[in-house]
Amino acid sequence: MATLTLRRTSPPRALDTTGTLAPRRTSTRRLGPGKAIPYGLAVGPVLLLLLWVISSAAGWLDPQTLPAPWTIYQAGAELIADGRLQSNLLTSVQRAGISLVLGVAIGIVLALVAGLSRLGEAVVDGPVQIKRAIPTLALIPLFIVWFGIGESMKIIVITTSVLIPVYINTHAQLRGVDKRFVELAETVDLSRWQFIRKIALPGALPGFFTGLRMAVTISWLALVVVEQVNATSGIGYLMTQARTYGQIDIIVVGLVVYALFGLIGDTLVRSAERKALAWRQTLGG
Repeated sequence: MATLTLRRTSPPRALDTTGTLAPRRTSTRRLGPGKAIPYGLAVGPVLLLLLWVISSAAGWLDPQTLPAPWTIYQAGAELIADGRLQSNLLTSVQRAGISLVLGVAIGIVLALVAGLSRLGEAVVDGPVQIKRAIPTLALIPLFIVWFGIGESMKIIVITTSVLIPVYINTHAQLRGVDKRFVELAETVDLSRWQFIRKIALPGALPGFFTGLRMAVTISWLALVVVEQVNATSGIGYLMTQARTYGQIDIIVVGLVVYALFGLIGDTLVRSAERKALAWRQTLGG
């Protein structure tokens, strides 16, 4: 007995004006995030500022808890007028900059040592993971005993905090380099330095920039901590003095300065990342 098989057929295609079959319509759904919004990074902070202005104007915020934005602006203008903000800011930028350069350089070297050598990984990775698990604040008493309470202690604290994300992300990306590239380098007889320069470092760039973005933020976080430990200058010192005299507006000015420089630093790193990795086709491209 014959069986009847039913087949699902697609709907007939329409004819265009010339009598030929019209092309099928393809789906235009967009699954990615879409095009980048100009100055999109500023949208969130601007919305927060508007919420702050509205809450202060409506009386929802107690001025003793969080002063109004115009009060903070006036306090900042006074600090600029008498030169206190500029001098302390210069000290903070110098500390963060020196520590960031040292931490990034040390983090890259350690990542190369551990990422390209099993012996190096056995020696380096364990201590770095231990430091990663210990909060910076917990190390300050020990560092004070070892290095005193001067400028060197502050630089060392920030540097050891900065190198961790650079090492972790660069090391992970190094280990993710395609093994075929390594075999190709061995086939064409590249030297160790040529392999590092042409294969390892370019392959580790995505992880390095991720670690660098985190390092920029961490440098300012660590700076907040160390500048409140027997410091005589810096934004943290300015905030400590303001706390002593109950000047909440100056404390908020310091927080705004930290936030602005952290945001600016992250923006610069992201811009450098886009230029250095322009060859990648990603969702964020």
